[in-house]
Amino acid sequence: MKNKNITLGILGGLGPMAGVYFFEMLTSHTKASCDSEHIDTVISSRASTPDRTAYIMGRSKESPLEQMLTDAKKLSEYGADLIAIPCNTAHCFYDALSKELDIPIINIVGETAKHLASLNVKKVGVLATEGTVFSDAYGIECGRRGIECVYPDRNEQQIISDIIYKDIKSGAAFDKDGFDQVCESLFEQSCERIVLGCTELSLIKKVCQLDLRITDSLEVLAYSSIVSCNKTPFGFGEEFECLKETVKK
Repeated sequence: MKNKNITLGILGGLGPMAGVYFFEMLTSHTKASCDSEHIDTVISSRASTPDRTAYIMGRSKESPLEQMLTDAKKLSEYGADLIAIPCNTAHCFYDALSKELDIPIINIVGETAKHLASLNVKKVGVLATEGTVFSDAYGIECGRRGIECVYPDRNEQQIISDIIYKDIKSGAAFDKDGFDQVCESLFEQSCERIVLGCTELSLIKKVCQLDLRITDSLEVLAYSSIVSCNKTPFGFGEEFECLKETVKK
């Protein structure tokens, strides 16, 4: 797809504000001097998609896969050449979706693991939903690259889950003290980096200055999407420079 104008499909609504922020990132960080130099984008924001974590954890029998697949096919029919899903937990269904689609899906978890490897990280803490933790998506992808993953303990995970579901998804102020407490615990366990492995948590970085050792998976997805669409990313910071050679591999 190097010589054609690539259209990106965004399978959003998982949750809605994270999808909005992702599109904002794409627009803000694509080097362009006029409208036509930005990425052609089609967006689905199906907020009513069944909750991914509830299904993965067995708290709901309603699978999100069918709805996600229906919307992904619509994006393809509308002209998308590849798809980005700004939701880490949704990537538990990555293989099932990929088998049914004729266009590729950018894997936010895989791209983030690739990014960490480019930084020579050997041990990382992961903040995510219970569904992502239960599936060990980051443990699998990071393990392939020789990176050890550390998750919060049960009490700390409850703090993170509450921040995701009771605070951010509900539009309330997030528990900054609780967030900082969990991060400090992971750093004390010799984690070199902490990943915001839930795109709701990415919204924290939008409103707060975080420790430079915290990597945002949504930023990684935005960077990878821009490069995959043959555009030039800018404004992501120096740590992304070493990702240029690996993002399309």
